[in-house]
Amino acid sequence: MAVKKKSAPRKTAAKKKTVAKKKTAKKAASRKAPVKKKVAARKTAKTAAPKKKAVVKKITRRKNGSGQIGPVPGIAPYAEKRGEEYMNEKQAEHFRNILTSWKKELMEEVDRTVHHMQDDAANFPDPNDRATQESEFSMELRARDRERKLIKKIDESMYNLENEDYGYCEACGVEIGVKRLEARPTANLCIDCKILDEIREKQMG
Repeated sequence: MAVKKKSAPRKTAAKKKTVAKKKTAKKAASRKAPVKKKVAARKTAKTAAPKKKAVVKKITRRKNGSGQIGPVPGIAPYAEKRGEEYMNEKQAEHFRNILTSWKKELMEEVDRTVHHMQDDAANFPDPNDRATQESEFSMELRARDRERKLIKKIDESMYNLENEDYGYCEACGVEIGVKRLEARPTANLCIDCKILDEIREKQMG
């Protein structure tokens, strides 16, 4: 009988050891599991990243592929031919289209601003609301004032175009160049004279 009593604690101790081993095995499995998930997540992230880059490249190609340089969308840059005369009829017609389209867009923008201000003008009882509206209107008016000055420059450029003076520097008389005119159709100075003019303005200021 005494021998049986001594063997009982050994069995319970063995059971405890097996339970402890199972618990440690479960803990180890749970610790290893997140590592696998992280590795899988990294793999998916690596495979997904090139796809996003490819999409961005396609978008940038579309934007650059339009070849738009000047301020008017929808008008492709003039393709110069080797040995062609500067400011010939084709070039003059090209820049006439740019100037007229640009002026039309600016005039429509001015009209939209006037109608917007007329429709949205209201006498708000709250002084903060009134101040916000006034600041918005003043910003729009400043923008439209710049556009009116730009319209005046466009009219001057169209006048020079009709008199065959467009595309030549007013200071030295050299050709301004098709590429510079594409970027700034109202340019009346060549790049060198423009730099000198800016230097003089800085010195005077």
